[in-house]
Order: sequence, then structure tokens, then C-alpha cells
Amino acid sequence: MTEGKIIKISGPLVVAEGMREANMFDVVRVGEKKLIGEIIEMRSDKASIQVYEETAGLGRGDVVVSAMEPLSVELGPGLIGNIYDGIQRPLEEMVRLTGPNITKGVDIPPLNREKKWEFVATAKIGDEVTGGDIVGYVDESEVIRHKIMVPPGTSGRIEYLLSGSYSVTDKIGEIASSDGGKKELTLMQKWPVRRARPYKEKLSPEIPMITGQRVIDALFPIAMGGTACVPGPFGSGKTVVQHQLAKWSNVDLVVYIGCGERGNEMTDVLREFPEIKDPRTGKSLMQRTVLIANTSDMPVAAREASIYTGITIAEYFRDMGLSVAVIADSTSRWAEALREMSGRLEEMPGDEGYPAYLTSRLAGFYERAGQVKCIGSDGRWGSLTAIGAVSPQGGDISEPVSQATLRIVKVFWGLDSALAYSRHFPAINWLNSYSLYKDKLEGWYDENVSKKWSEDTAELLRILQKESELEEIVKLVGVDALSGDDRLTLEVARSIREDYLQQDAFNIEDSFTSLPKQFGIVDLILFFRDRAKEAMDTGADIQRISELPVREKIGRAKTVNDAEYKETYSAIKKEIVDSLSEITPR
Repeated sequence: MTEGKIIKISGPLVVAEGMREANMFDVVRVGEKKLIGEIIEMRSDKASIQVYEETAGLGRGDVVVSAMEPLSVELGPGLIGNIYDGIQRPLEEMVRLTGPNITKGVDIPPLNREKKWEFVATAKIGDEVTGGDIVGYVDESEVIRHKIMVPPGTSGRIEYLLSGSYSVTDKIGEIASSDGGKKELTLMQKWPVRRARPYKEKLSPEIPMITGQRVIDALFPIAMGGTACVPGPFGSGKTVVQHQLAKWSNVDLVVYIGCGERGNEMTDVLREFPEIKDPRTGKSLMQRTVLIANTSDMPVAAREASIYTGITIAEYFRDMGLSVAVIADSTSRWAEALREMSGRLEEMPGDEGYPAYLTSRLAGFYERAGQVKCIGSDGRWGSLTAIGAVSPQGGDISEPVSQATLRIVKVFWGLDSALAYSRHFPAINWLNSYSLYKDKLEGWYDENVSKKWSEDTAELLRILQKESELEEIVKLVGVDALSGDDRLTLEVARSIREDYLQQDAFNIEDSFTSLPKQFGIVDLILFFRDRAKEAMDTGADIQRISELPVREKIGRAKTVNDAEYKETYSAIKKEIVDSLSEITPR
């Protein structure tokens, strides 16, 4: 341990002298109440410390003690369904012990030391193991089997391993290394949050993360292990999109990080997630969710750590061979915490006062995503998908955080307040959003959905872009001045927007749409377009085509359940042909 004394206090920043033996990113305890902090700069024997709690009451001369180890998280059974603050303190346990107001300096272990878990050993005594190898499991929840792994960097022969009922700190086994040393195995391991967990190989992202949100899956898909950002102004539906992704995505586990957002938004998550029935398992959504809450009324410095806490927990579950999604809301507030600490350190400011290393820090977060071949000898693979919300002031994505994020991520879902105000959700603007995974995922979609998927979804986007061009003309000369073909394009584009892209989160059949059903709706819309074009070529009037009753049935097609959609869509197609025949001159 290294002990120093405070010589300066500036908000969450504390400077202590006499810390020559301490290291960068060491955890320290500050003052009489032992507030938690982390060393973020060393100059000679002076350490600059960001304190993760309110610093009121500290004074010059107060003692600072370094633990001589970096900020780390505890990884083991008990993580799922829990809610932590930015430095992995269990908030529910803190409320139980100290009341609704968080007491300064409170030190509660992240994982319950009293609870017993039923451990089932799968490895045998005498087995040679290495870091990442699975030695057994604990059924942590009804939907997640928590695999107990050999910690990275440990290898040798199992000398002792026994199934039974254990707490996370109890010895469950022992490994003898080749140099004669012995390593105890427990259900828990620790890992520094700022260091990415190791893997054997990063794989090319070629499998989509299915979200059930039609605008995402069809037009701007994200791959398993991919990166995406959701920028948008206040009220544009970022939280709605994130909740839908958390609920419906085909991932095994969700780590939801509330970083600097309003407390009422996290309250909504806490109230809603336990009550939401997971559509994959029929159990509570919390049985495959870990929540990190560091809201806007919590200490600013802890926001910076919360992102790393969340993604380290996600990497741990990825190493078990699971597919994990990290949803960070929002990286803008995280960047504001960086800016505040940078200013107090008197560093040279970059654009709009953000530190010059903003982009590299953001990149360091998103680069920890990926589909990887896990360490261990069984050849399993896992994926970590990172999705960050960005909250630019006034929706201006030219500001530094949005621009830095766009240079890093591969998917951009640009939210539009105009769409949100017109009650079009998800309010993702199809004209300025993009996905760089679309070409890579074509093969999977063609093989698993339809050979026409890529062609048809590209056609949807082309029609929507054409509509945007035609709207400029309509504003000048009116819709009657357009040709029949252009008026048909406007009608089809309206059908794409209202009948396909718009979804109702409160309608169970519309909230999530399977890929076959999505393709069925696309095929229905384009079938109507093609048959209407043929009818117009033989003299049918566009006005009568647009007023056909079958148009309403196309609009309601998205609410047909999965068991009946094929039959229903075939009937609608027949009605389209019959209706157009009736209004076509003979």
C-alpha cells in the first residue's frame, strides 16, 4: 500500500502528494470516509485522482491510500438480474443497508458472499486445462447457464474439483501449474475494467443480429459482434429503440448501461424489464439482463467508469460462448464526464472543449465488440454487439461526439424528430441512415430467408429515395403535374412507410416481425406495385388504383400472426389481381 496526503481538491478531482509508488489507474481510498477513487494522472510523486463519490467534506492533508491494483469488476454467479452503479456497487443492497440516499464511502461486495450456488463439475481430476476452459456450471437463472471458466493466464492440471453448494469465494478446485505452483479455483474471478479480455481470433461478422424491427433488419442491419450508434434529439425515440432491441434481439444476454441519463428513464427500465415477458423464453426479461445505472444525479466521474464496467461484464459472458448486446445510453453524457475531468486536469482542450483523446477513447470502447473465437480448448465462439445512443444538443450531429462515433461504428440509425412528432416509430430516417454490414450479410439472408431478399430491400430504399426527389417537385407544381408512373411511386412509397417501416410497440403482432413475415410484406408491396404498373400500361387510372379497398388489407398485413400470414398474403395477392382487373379497360 502507498499512502499520500491531499494537496488540492477541485470537484471530483483530488491531487495527492507522496504517491510515488502508486501506478496509473490504481484504485485509492480517499479521506476519513474512504471514498473510492482512481488515479488518472501521475506527475512525479503527485497523483491526480478522480473520485467516484461526492467530495464535499474532504480537506488538505486528508490521507489517500492506494490499493496498488487497478479498478476491477467481480465476475461470477449473481450478476444477472442485478443492478449496479458505475463502479459495480449493488444498488439494491445499498438501499437495504443505508436507505434511499447513498451513503459516502459505503463498501459492499458486488457479488453476494452469503448466497450458495449449486456447482456442477464437468471437468475431471487430472485434466490439463488452460485459461478459458470450462470446468463446470451454475444454473444462475432459468434461461442462462453460467459456465465456470479457468481464469485467463492460468494453466495446469486439475488436482482437485468437487461439485457442491458454494458461495462465490469458496474453493471449488485447485490447479497445479508446470512450475510447481498451485492456483485455487472459485466461482468468481476479477478483471480490470480498462483491459479487454483476451480471445483467440476475431471473426468476420457474417451473421445478422435479428431485431424484429423492420427498418433495421431490412434496410440497415447490424451483424452479431457489430457496432452501431443511435443519435437523435430529445423526444425522437432513442429509449424506445433501445428497449425494443433489448427485448426482441436474438442475443442470449443484454447489458444495459444507463450512463448519465435522467433517473426517470432508468426507473422506467427497472419497472418495465421485470414485468416484460421474454418472447424467447416466456420468463422475465431480467433473467437475461444486467443493468448498470449511473444517472445524471450520480457522481459525474463514475459515468466514465460505467461504460467500462458494462463492457467488461459483457466480455465475460461472451467468453462463455454467448451472444451479448451492450446498450449504452448515452455516450454523449460519458463524453461530458471526460470533458469535465479533462478541464480540471488543465489539459489542452479540443473541439468544443472535449479532450483531444475523445476519439481514441470511444474507439477503445467500440473495438471491444466483435464475434470472436474464445480462449479455451473447445473451439467455442461468442459475440459482443455494442450499440451506443448519442444525444447531441438540438439533434446537431455535426458536434464532436457524434462525428467521432460515426468514424468508428459501422451502422448509423439516424433518428428524426419530425418522424417522432408524426408518431412514426421507430423514428429512423431512411434517407440519412446506413449500414456497412449490408453487403456482408447478403449471403446469410439469401440462404436463410430468400434469394430475393437483398434485391427487394434495395428496391425499397430506391423507391423511398425517389419519393424524396418527387416531393420537391410536388411542392413546386403539385401532384397532378406528375406522370402516372411517378404518382404510383409516391403511392408505393407511402405504403412502404406506413405499412412496413412503421411499427406499434404495444401491438404484440406488430412489435416484432420475423424475417419470413418481413419478406412476405415486402413481396406483397412490390407485387402490388408491379401489377398496378401493368394495369396502368393498359389504361387503368392511378386515382382509382390508389382508392382500391385492397390497399387497406395490405396495410393490415403486418398485424397478421405468424401462423396465418402465408395464407393471408396469398389471399391478398389474389384480391390485388382481381381488383386491378375490374378497373382495367377491356
